[in-house]
Amino acid sequence: MTSADEDFPRGGTFTNTNKLKGTKRPFEQDNLFEPYESNEKKKKKDNSYENKKIAQKEKEVGASKLNDSKNVDILYFKNLVEGMLIMGCIKEVGDFELMVSLPCGLNGFVSVTNISDSYTKFLTDHVNTDEIMEEVLTLSHLFSPGMILRCIISTLGKTADGHNSIKLSINPKDVNKGLSSGCLTPGMVLSGSVASIEDHGFLIDIGIPGSKAFLPKQKAFEYLKEIGKGNLKVGQYLNCLIEEVKNEGRIVRLSISQSAISKVVALEKQGWTLSSLLPGLVVNAEIDKVSQNGLTVKFFSSFTGTVDFLHLDSETAGYNNGQQVKACILYIQPTSRAIGMSLRPYVLKPGPTIEPVTSERIGEVFKDCTIKKLYRHSGASIVLPDKTVVFAHRHHLMEFGGQLKPNKVMPGTKHTCRILDYAPMDQMFLVSLQRKIITASFLRYKDIKPGEIIEGKISSLQDYGMWVSITPYIRGLVPRTHLADIILKNPSKKYSPGDEVRCRVLDVNPVIKRMILTLKKTLVKSTFPIIVNYENAEPGMITHGVIVCIKDFGCIVCFYNNVKGLVPRNELSTEVVPNPEKMFYTGQVVKVKVLKCNPEEKKLLLSFKAVSSGVSTNKMDVMKQTQTEEFDCNVGKIVEVEVLNKTENGLNVTILPQKIPAFLPLAHLSDHVTNCTILWEVLQVGDIISNVMCFNKSSQQIMLTKKTLIKNSVEENDLPKDISDLHSGMLLIGFVRNIKPYGVFVEFPFGLIGLAPKSALSDKYVTDTSDFFQTGQTVVAKVTEIDVEKRRFLVNLQISQCTGEDDQNESLKLLLQCLKERNSAVDILNKRGDPTLDSILLLSVSKKIEVVFEEESSDGTAYFKCSKVPGAIVKAVKYHMKGVNVVPGQKVKPVVLHVDLLTSQVHVSLRKELLNCPVKELMLDSKHLATVQHVEKDFAIVSLEESGQLAAMPVTAHLNDCFRFQSESLTLGQTLNVSLKHLSKKSTGGLVLVLREPDKFKNTTRVRKTSITKEVLPTGPKHSLNLGDIVVGTVKSIKPTSVLVTLENGITCRIHASEIPENATPGSFPSSLLKVGQKVTARVIGGRDCVTNRHLPITHPHFTFTMPELTVLPSKINSELKPEDIPLIDDVKTFEVGTEVVCFVIKYNSYSRCLHVEITGKVWGTAELLLMSLSPKDLKHPEKLFKLGQAIKATVVTSISADGRLSVSINGVKNLAEDTVTLATVSTINPNVGLILSLPFSKTGYVGLTDISDSYMSDPLKQFSLGQIVRCCVLGEENKKIRLSMRPSKVFPGHRPKIRDAEILSVANLNEGQIVRGFIKSISDKGIFVSLSRTVTGRIKFKYSTCYFLKDHTDYAKNIPLGMLVSAMVLEVDVKENKVELSILQKDTGEPDIFPPSLGFPLRGLVKDKEKSEAFKKRKRKLEKEISDTKQTEQKKKGQHLSEENYSGVEVFFREPIDDDDDERKENLSHTSKTLKEIGEPRLQVSGGFSWDVTLDTLQTFKMVQVEYSSEGEEETDNKPQKKTKRQMNQDKQLQEMELAKVERELMDPNRQPKSANDFDRLVLSSPDSSIVWLQYMAFHLHATEIDQARVVAERALKTISFREEQEKMNVWVALLNLENLYGTEESLNKVFERAVQYCEPLKVFQHLADIYTKSEKYEKAEMLYNTMLKRFRQEKSVWLNYAMFLFKQGQTNAAQRLLQRALKCLLNKDHIDTIVKFAQLEFRYGDTERAKSVFESTLSNYPKRSDLWSVYIDMMIKHGSQEEVRAICERVIHMSLPAKKIKFFFKRYLEYEKKHGTAESVEGVKQKAMDYIEGKSAVS
Repeated sequence: MTSADEDFPRGGTFTNTNKLKGTKRPFEQDNLFEPYESNEKKKKKDNSYENKKIAQKEKEVGASKLNDSKNVDILYFKNLVEGMLIMGCIKEVGDFELMVSLPCGLNGFVSVTNISDSYTKFLTDHVNTDEIMEEVLTLSHLFSPGMILRCIISTLGKTADGHNSIKLSINPKDVNKGLSSGCLTPGMVLSGSVASIEDHGFLIDIGIPGSKAFLPKQKAFEYLKEIGKGNLKVGQYLNCLIEEVKNEGRIVRLSISQSAISKVVALEKQGWTLSSLLPGLVVNAEIDKVSQNGLTVKFFSSFTGTVDFLHLDSETAGYNNGQQVKACILYIQPTSRAIGMSLRPYVLKPGPTIEPVTSERIGEVFKDCTIKKLYRHSGASIVLPDKTVVFAHRHHLMEFGGQLKPNKVMPGTKHTCRILDYAPMDQMFLVSLQRKIITASFLRYKDIKPGEIIEGKISSLQDYGMWVSITPYIRGLVPRTHLADIILKNPSKKYSPGDEVRCRVLDVNPVIKRMILTLKKTLVKSTFPIIVNYENAEPGMITHGVIVCIKDFGCIVCFYNNVKGLVPRNELSTEVVPNPEKMFYTGQVVKVKVLKCNPEEKKLLLSFKAVSSGVSTNKMDVMKQTQTEEFDCNVGKIVEVEVLNKTENGLNVTILPQKIPAFLPLAHLSDHVTNCTILWEVLQVGDIISNVMCFNKSSQQIMLTKKTLIKNSVEENDLPKDISDLHSGMLLIGFVRNIKPYGVFVEFPFGLIGLAPKSALSDKYVTDTSDFFQTGQTVVAKVTEIDVEKRRFLVNLQISQCTGEDDQNESLKLLLQCLKERNSAVDILNKRGDPTLDSILLLSVSKKIEVVFEEESSDGTAYFKCSKVPGAIVKAVKYHMKGVNVVPGQKVKPVVLHVDLLTSQVHVSLRKELLNCPVKELMLDSKHLATVQHVEKDFAIVSLEESGQLAAMPVTAHLNDCFRFQSESLTLGQTLNVSLKHLSKKSTGGLVLVLREPDKFKNTTRVRKTSITKEVLPTGPKHSLNLGDIVVGTVKSIKPTSVLVTLENGITCRIHASEIPENATPGSFPSSLLKVGQKVTARVIGGRDCVTNRHLPITHPHFTFTMPELTVLPSKINSELKPEDIPLIDDVKTFEVGTEVVCFVIKYNSYSRCLHVEITGKVWGTAELLLMSLSPKDLKHPEKLFKLGQAIKATVVTSISADGRLSVSINGVKNLAEDTVTLATVSTINPNVGLILSLPFSKTGYVGLTDISDSYMSDPLKQFSLGQIVRCCVLGEENKKIRLSMRPSKVFPGHRPKIRDAEILSVANLNEGQIVRGFIKSISDKGIFVSLSRTVTGRIKFKYSTCYFLKDHTDYAKNIPLGMLVSAMVLEVDVKENKVELSILQKDTGEPDIFPPSLGFPLRGLVKDKEKSEAFKKRKRKLEKEISDTKQTEQKKKGQHLSEENYSGVEVFFREPIDDDDDERKENLSHTSKTLKEIGEPRLQVSGGFSWDVTLDTLQTFKMVQVEYSSEGEEETDNKPQKKTKRQMNQDKQLQEMELAKVERELMDPNRQPKSANDFDRLVLSSPDSSIVWLQYMAFHLHATEIDQARVVAERALKTISFREEQEKMNVWVALLNLENLYGTEESLNKVFERAVQYCEPLKVFQHLADIYTKSEKYEKAEMLYNTMLKRFRQEKSVWLNYAMFLFKQGQTNAAQRLLQRALKCLLNKDHIDTIVKFAQLEFRYGDTERAKSVFESTLSNYPKRSDLWSVYIDMMIKHGSQEEVRAICERVIHMSLPAKKIKFFFKRYLEYEKKHGTAESVEGVKQKAMDYIEGKSAVS
């Protein structure tokens, strides 16, 4: 076993595995508490002196030669290291990086940030400023392909696709880091970058600290003239020659003349060292060694370099040892000190660029290429047919995963190769001999064209889309909108990395190597012509496109190669489209027609509504397409078709008489898979097929089916047409659409597709899904789970779940259909008159034919030749030749068993019982013993024992029964019990039909015969008992529902619990009435099949024996009864629906959630969970509700006779009639609407908000959760949906609960002025609608909803949540129209306004006043003034005020014109008029007439209102306020002082509670560091539902509280986390959490958030957070303990136990014991007590002297253990050898325990033991 350090290295240098193995500690010496010194340390100490000597020798040798290169090889990626200097050539220039060609075919990349510091600063400054750059200095302005660079490797790694990645830098400070100011000399060539532009030249950054380099403008102009470019720019890369060095290298003058630089040769006197050598230097070298792979040269006396064969100037033979050459340094490897060099001329005399850098020949394939030379470890040089020499790397000479075979690539051999790339630094083509690359469709992005269909493999899934790898070096992006025809919410559920997909190319940009793909099926499978440019978009063309933009003026559709067109608004549809955004969506695939195209302006005009004109120009094709679209193809329509042609997948047909093309799949020719192939072979072009049903219609074609079962299900039943019509438990007939490893997809009519998971395919264990079902197979499925939102559902294909009421008859009908279809195929062939098949068609089953024996094969099969059937293969297997001796050439007459039309095989038999069978008349439903003679997939041929008559028998009893183990399959010669079910031989090919009988007790008749089976199977225990026999036996064993009895002759019998007492009392246990060993007298009443353990169930699955059934009921043992009068065991058919029975509990099945019971020895039943009780509390633990063997009373609900099972109800619910009270399970919670409940009998019902309780409450749905069991009452059925009520008054009819909100059954029950409550149902322009009950809905007009003024009605919907509970007053009731008008104004209901003041809406009265026009105000003031003047004039005339008696006149009002529709304005003006009347304006007197009375009060009111007007800022009237007297002024002053004193007393009261925000502001000023005050302030705002204000208070608190008060700040952070958890979003909570972690101790913040999640029942988030904490704080003991407590409280004891093992691996050794003890304490409280005891015992056995552990153990046992256990532990402790002080402590605890729980004797016993201990200690001392 490897050590942990080897598997998990802790950083640093590489760990030697051998050393670790040497220091591994032996197991027997492992002790945590003993010091240990490894042998490795000792060895290091002993060998330290020798190691020093060896190191000294190595140092001396290394000093003599700086570097040494033994082998010459090309440069590989594995030889590269970070910090390595290397020479490169720019291959491509991108926007943000340079692609650089390196020696030996390698490629690297230079990022835009690795050019130079000056260029990086230049870009950063312009990004940070908002100024627009006059000229953007992109990389293309500074670099060009072919430029030679000096680079340094900055990073080596792998890309996301697994390819090698080389990141380079050309920053001068990185490249020239080995140089210093002191080593600079004239004549050196360095690389630099333009840092800034000055008046007289340029400052050059050469990357050497302390040195400044200057380039004069004259030198720069000479260089620019040579290269023919403009001016130098900041960041431009330059090769510079040092001309002058001043001040010890601090000032350097440069030149960039290319002619001067090309002549420079580096000299030894310049002081070059290994660390200062630079790539690109040209040196004079001497050849030291010539090898096969290159040269070894020496230069500068002490340096050695290598020249590989790729960089030799001529053949190797042209070089000799000692020869002087010029060489250029290519790279310097810092770790191995290897120097790579080149002798190629283009490197020795460099110009500004190297050409060429690429070639158009890339991708070409050449044949007959000759291997020139093989380099075993490097590759091979190859000569192309045009004499070009190329190079192939070693891994391109062999296939993927293979090994290089030199004998296949020897020099001179011919091969086919393909050019992969061109290496500018080597000036050579790179090729490959791999077959996979040679045959690849694409090598470069430019090889791929838009619109092309390609295949690739998914490499990764991202938020923005999916990456697909086409080749190892080509990949494309599938945007998120193109993953499917619809927008996928969770793409990872459909796609996963590694999946192979078929895509279509949308766009390719070879320059930036970008490719966009699509996975939309419509686009990938589209047969329409594609548009890749504007030139090929011809008017009239129809094609597919994708909507990329939707505007008011139309839709913009995108095609391939980013070609876009416009669909105007008038071309969107044949109907008017008011809002295109509601009709279409971005990413939608549409079919468009080109109306007009202008390639020059790149404009394209398209149409949606003109698509019906078709693609083809052929009028016939257009007509057919139109007919197909217009054909009425509803699912279930029966049509007649004609075969057009045959394909491998089915038949192309036309629907008659319209000649509509359609497709009939091969699998849909029959319900039997074997018959599909036969019918496909038989049908020919031109044949007419009738009775075909339309199954589906897609955009491409019409799908038909001839499956009889599917047709019958569509015709007979009301099948669900949408997923919303499905309900759990529904049985549907469909066919297998697709088979996946994880399950089977089943398609049903109307396009519904469900998934049957692997676990729900069969009652047997499923290893491979393809073994159980075939594509196209007809199956019966049971709906189990439905997800309406995601539009998917699960089904179950297990036979036990999909069993019908009469499956045996169904299997008989299937067999009859199968034989009829085969017979119809024979009739078709007979009519066709094929001479090759005529003779075979004459053969029929049971017919004898004359044949001649030819030979016998090795397996015993005999082959015959029949002259009458020349083309047939006649054969008989070994079983059918038993007892027959024939010789070749002998003539015999066998009987025909089966004729195979596909293979022309005739199966015959020569068995005597078949040849010499007597003719007997057969009776329907008669029982027979049959022998299997021949087995096919769908049926078997059997012979009846008495007559030898051949019959057909179905092999399977169910559509889904298609997999059998070999031991379960029928075998030739097997004997079966069958019953005759069909006598007619016309449609079955001369066969009668039989059904296999289940193996039952033989003596079902009254004839006395022994029970002996004749099956050819191993037999069980034999007996000679008969029905009615009286037997005596001994009780052998007692089971919950039966008793086994052993008779005197050793036969074992069974007595069922129903046969023990006469009338079993519910709640009793009948089997307990008998005792083991008791003698009983019983009578035989039947038998049952049992399985023995003598044989393996795999080898003998059908091996059963018959066990006699007995009864001990006195009424049945009565000896006077005759045998024929003895009552047998009740069969399932004897129980009718509604019968009350006594049943006995077998078990509770937690998987199917039902209770299994037995009624009799033969009949069993199930009670589903909801029928077990009427109390939801009982069903929390249904397994504890009943005990095994308990007798319970039940009612038969349904009968399933196929497997002898009844469905029973224990709680008395027989059906879901009206007023029935039952239990239900919450399946869906619809917010603001109600609940959908799953009812018994696979029904579904719904409960509205008003039917949940008798007293309405806010948010009534929060108390429910999915899966919760509730009690409900059936109200009735509406629209095929059951309406339910959960009101206590309904579900508990006997009780009289308090009803606050009575049920309103109709509008007539309401009275005007009545206060009612309800839930807001909807909000529209007509008002707010409130649901008062399930049948009554009231309306609230907006003016009766609030006292605030809202301009826009949409503000009501924004601020009033649906489902809100409101109180309303009934304003008006219209019984005829069934309408109710309500009001929720505060003055009507007494409840607060529906809008809180914090929303800031203005009051209605203020708004109305403000909305009055200025003209109206002026007219009003003028009118008032005129009235006042008139009044004063009259008063002057009369000299006194007018009295009520003599005053008369008319009221004068001014009213603006009012529109009839403006109801609100009418109301406002009428209100104004009423106000003026109340004010009592002076009336104008007229002569004559009558007068209106005016009271004094009205005049006073008028004066008061006038004062109010003046206070509102209007013009002052003549009524001035009277001046107050001095006494009144003193009284007012005293009142003000008293009020002020009262306020001061309240503020000074320390017990006063703050009641407003101002109070809290004063309070936090007095106590700014108190978190309690701040939290109360937050709670004040939360109580007023001012969430944002509470957040603001929290932020103020965090800024105000001193940084020293850490705990106070922590309290505020916790409160803010709680606030966001309750009222915020997940995003806001995460932001607060991240801030809290930054400002507080992270561990505490994590723990508080975990507690918040736990308290709010967000257990999944809490568990995720705990896992994060374990990674971050793995050595914190508290984290492990808190997580453990969380798991224990959740009931995850197993997970908590596994957590302990993880904790011990991560925590320090000193924390192990405490952690174990804490886990054991948690186990005591929440887990298994026994396990906790074992943990404590194990720990104390290792640490027996830890008194603290003993004390904790005793505490836990006192709480959770028994008294005997506590006393036993105390006894152990006091007898241990512990210090006297600790023993005294335990004696004291022992004595306290006995005083509390023991007796006086036990107390004295403890005292005596303490005295004995003291005496013993004294004696020892």
